[in-house]
Amino acid sequence: MANLGALGRALSHRDARLFFAASLTSWTGLWVHRIAISWLAWQMTGSAFWVGMVAFCDLAPAVVFSPIAGAVADRMDRVRLTMLAQSAIALQAAMVAGLIFSGELTIGLLLVLEVFSGIAASFSQPARQSLMPSLVPRADLPAAVACNSLCFNVARFIGPAIAGPLIAVGGVVPAVLLNCTAYLIATLTMPLLRVDPAQRRGHAPEASVWAEAIAGFRYAGGHPGIGPLLGFAAVASILMRGVQEILPPFVERIFLRGPDGLAMLTACIGIGALFSGLWVANRGRVEGTTALAVGAVGVQALATIGFVATGVFPFALFCAAIMGAAGSVHGISTQTLVQNAADPAMRGRVLSLWGMITRACPALGALVLGGLGEVLGLRLPTFLAMLLALGVLAWGLRRLPSMARVLEDRREAPVTAR
Repeated sequence: MANLGALGRALSHRDARLFFAASLTSWTGLWVHRIAISWLAWQMTGSAFWVGMVAFCDLAPAVVFSPIAGAVADRMDRVRLTMLAQSAIALQAAMVAGLIFSGELTIGLLLVLEVFSGIAASFSQPARQSLMPSLVPRADLPAAVACNSLCFNVARFIGPAIAGPLIAVGGVVPAVLLNCTAYLIATLTMPLLRVDPAQRRGHAPEASVWAEAIAGFRYAGGHPGIGPLLGFAAVASILMRGVQEILPPFVERIFLRGPDGLAMLTACIGIGALFSGLWVANRGRVEGTTALAVGAVGVQALATIGFVATGVFPFALFCAAIMGAAGSVHGISTQTLVQNAADPAMRGRVLSLWGMITRACPALGALVLGGLGEVLGLRLPTFLAMLLALGVLAWGLRRLPSMARVLEDRREAPVTAR
C-alpha cells in the first residue's frame, strides 16, 4: 500500500477497503445490467429513441428524488438507508430477469422497472457517499473520493468485459441476475463497517424533509464555489453524456457492430477512466483540482467529436478511451471539491445534488439525443451538442479563479442556509 502513495494511504484503512470492495462489486453488476438492458431495448424496438427512454427512466427519477434522498440521508442512519436502497435495486433486477425468462417483459414494463431502480439508486447514492469521510482521516479524503470513482470506472471496464460474452452465450437473463447477486453482496457488507455513530447521521431532524431538501438547494446555490461548479457540471453533462447512455445505436448504425462492439466501446471508456482515475487519486491534494474539473470538459468534448466523426472502429475505441479518461477526471475532481467544501451537516444534501446531476442530466441528454437521432441521424445532433459544450467550457474558464479560491480552501466555505 505504501508504494501506491495517496491511494495506498486511503486503502490502508480497514473500513475503506471493505467499502470500496463492496462498491466495486455492486458497480460491476450495475454495468453488466446496463449493457444487457440497453441491448435488450435495442433488440425489442430497433429505435434509438426507446434506448434513450430506457436510460432516461433509470436516471431521471434523480430529478425528483435525489434532493429528498439527500435530506433523508442527513437525518437517518446512513448505513441502514444504504442497505434498504441497495436491496431494492437487487429486487428490481430479479423482477426484470423473471419477466424476461417468462416472456412477459414488454418495453412498457421495462420502463416502469427502470424507474423503480432509479428511485432506489437516488437514495443509495447520497447515503453511501456521505459515509466516506468517516472511513478515512480528512487528509486522505481526496484520495478516498478518487478511489471511489476509480472503483466505478474499474467496474465500467470489468462489467462490459463480462457482459459481452455472457449475453452472447447465455442471453440477457444471466447478466441481469449477476447484477442482483452483486447488489445483495454489497448490502450484506454494510453492517461490517465500523462507522462512528456520530457520522452515521448528519443531524437530528430540524424541519420537514421537504424543508430540509429546499435548504440543501439554497445552501448549494448560495455557495460561491459549489453552486457555479454544480451548474457547470450539470450543463456539461446534459450536452456530453447522452452519447455514452445510448451507445447501441452508434455501435450498429455507425460502426456496423453487435454486442461485441458495444462491450469493447464501453470497456475502452472504462480503461481510460481507470488510468486517469489512478492519476487523480495519487495526486492526493485539492490544489489545482478546480482546473482539472473545468479543463476535462473540453477534452471530453473534443474526443466525442472524434468519436462520431469517424467510421473507423479502432479510432473510435481510442476516442472512447479519451472520453472515459476526461469524464473520470471531471467527476472525481468535482466530487472531491464538493466533499472538501461542503458543511458536514449539509453533506448528504449537497452530494444528492451531485447524484442528481450524474443521473438526471445524462438521462435528459440521452432522451434528446435519441429523439433527434431518429430525425437527423446521430452525427449532427452530437456535433452541435459538443460545440455548445465548448461554449460552456469558455464560461467555466472565466469563473475558474473565483471558484478555485473557495472550493480549494475549506476555511472559506460558508454555511448560507440550514
